Amino acid sequence: MSKASRILGWSLLAALVFVTVCPIGLRPVSEAPVWLERFGAFALLGFLFALGYPKHRWQVLVLTAGAAGGLELLQVLQPSRHGRVPDFLVKVAGGCFGAAAALAVSFAQRLSAMAAFKR
Repeated sequence: MSKASRILGWSLLAALVFVTVCPIGLRPVSEAPVWLERFGAFALLGFLFALGYPKHRWQVLVLTAGAAGGLELLQVLQPSRHGRVPDFLVKVAGGCFGAAAALAVSFAQRLSAMAAFKR
């Protein structure tokens, strides 16, 4: 699970880099509000990295926040895009939410294992 989470996490980050710095016309569009797309993408990123690197949760938060900030700054290089602080904050909140969800999943797994051990 850990190795798959790492591969998926790094693949998602690469995809996020592409869709963030590509011209606006190439950006995938869904029916969801843009803020929800950003939050969801970074929640999944934080979740995958936190599952993939369970002993490095603080580094995962730093990486996720750094990626959010770096991607917002990279948008300045693309004339049809713009980096904004509110977008950065939504992405960081998503990354933190995803990492917290991964922590909750691993905590639930440990509780389940302990309960099975006591039987």
